Amino acid sequence: MASPGFFTCMLLALFIGIWPCHAQNVTLSVYYETLCPYCSDFIVNHLVKLFHSRLFSIVNLRLVPWGNAVLQSDGSFLCQHGPDECLLNTIEACTISVYPNEEQHLSFILCLERLASANELNEWLNCFNTIGLATVPIDCYKSGYGNVLENQYAAETAQLDPPHKFVPWVLVDGQPLQEDFKNFVTYVCNAYKGEQVPEACHPLPLMNNSLKKATPSYPVCYAN
Repeated sequence: MASPGFFTCMLLALFIGIWPCHAQNVTLSVYYETLCPYCSDFIVNHLVKLFHSRLFSIVNLRLVPWGNAVLQSDGSFLCQHGPDECLLNTIEACTISVYPNEEQHLSFILCLERLASANELNEWLNCFNTIGLATVPIDCYKSGYGNVLENQYAAETAQLDPPHKFVPWVLVDGQPLQEDFKNFVTYVCNAYKGEQVPEACHPLPLMNNSLKKATPSYPVCYAN
């Protein structure tokens, strides 16, 4: 039976006209919001592991910057950490759209989230220059297209089954990791069925029932 990640790739191919995923790769989806400190910590200190030991070679990464925001009746957004978060969610959505290469947009998001963690968000514009990307996502934001993207992310987040309880909400091939999200590398490695196993997966144990039940509790931003 094909994995949920495979069907995600098929849907993306139908909608955008290209085949964006490697069929044997594992789909890693991260639902988050930019100013949740625990999302920033996960991205900066844990998701960054994708750059290590060729993990990116077996992952189709999907970042969804909406989180616990609310789409109001007048079409505006209400974000858990205020208007700045709505702005930065949209900037990151635009960056993902303008720069679909996963390593490019994750590098930008890492830069921004590091600044958020250090309480230096007034420097976020410098991330474009730091990563070597043009500021086209700002044009995307100003044009209103960023709001279109955020509406799409809002709908996608609302359709999660089971619904997300908090952010970061991490899925591997469509299966939520719940409170064990920081252990995503183990889940990715055990879900991968291809032959080109990266170095990062070799020392990891096979998933077993005791490991699945060992779900540590990390600080998170709960949905209201």
